[in-house]
Amino acid sequence: MADSVVPHFHNDPGVPVIEVGAKEFMCVGARPPFDHPHIFCDMGDDSEIICSYCSTLYRYDPKLAPRAARPAECALVDAAA
Repeated sequence: MADSVVPHFHNDPGVPVIEVGAKEFMCVGARPPFDHPHIFCDMGDDSEIICSYCSTLYRYDPKLAPRAARPAECALVDAAA
């Protein structure tokens, strides 16, 4: 039914801001097994959102690919598998 997987991002490095190339994604907090419940984040018309669980600030950057993040290590590629 779904033709794409929602990107997942984490904040293992503990950075204050993660720039992402998607406005709809999942925040997992830290990488498993230390992750928090996976929170669906939808920026809507905004360009920033704060995860309600871990308080990570995500900022949209249209120059990034939908599954990309800055810093790059914050993109959780394992979740899409």
